Amino acid sequence: MQDHVAQAPAIPRSVFLFALFYGGMVTLGGVLGAKQVALGPLAVEAGIFPFLTLVGISSGIAELHGKAVADRLVRYGFLPLAFAIFLTLFVLTLPTDPGMYEPAKAAFPIVLGQSWRMMAAGIMAYGVSVTLNVWIFNRLRGAAGRFTAVRGFIAAALSQIVDTLIFISVSFYGVRPIMALMAGQMLAKVVLSAVLVPLIIMLVLRLGRRLDRIN
Repeated sequence: MQDHVAQAPAIPRSVFLFALFYGGMVTLGGVLGAKQVALGPLAVEAGIFPFLTLVGISSGIAELHGKAVADRLVRYGFLPLAFAIFLTLFVLTLPTDPGMYEPAKAAFPIVLGQSWRMMAAGIMAYGVSVTLNVWIFNRLRGAAGRFTAVRGFIAAALSQIVDTLIFISVSFYGVRPIMALMAGQMLAKVVLSAVLVPLIIMLVLRLGRRLDRIN
């Protein structure tokens, strides 16, 4: 048994740490997405902040450990996402304590009780857009070379456009006009990608390399 344990492949510290963080951000995105925030003239759902963190982490892992490792991180992200949705639906079916704080009693199902279309849209948009982000970021390695921040922004911006197309179409097509909503969300996400994703990638690279140097 000791020989078997000794021969087990070591997980790089950076992969272990960021995988834990990644799982938390996957589940947080759905919760924060219930709030629409105004950033000057732009309006966007607050779930974009943990989602862009996922984009930055997956790009940073692709740079540190290769596309295959980043792709596995994205695929494993479906596990906490699916379980969080299942657990949320389960909790919503349970009877509410009559003594629960009144505003919270009414707000809880509104905030967390998303329609099945929005839940399906979130899963589809996550899988396609973050996988696409890793693919574009890796493909740009030859064209943009060492310009990691530029590669990160381009990959994030393009993947967020696809994310918006999928999420808005699946969630709201046939329910409300979607073209203006889609255009506004795309613009806001591209701007936030330019501001946040390069910074997140640089932080992941700096911290990851430091962690992996520790014996």
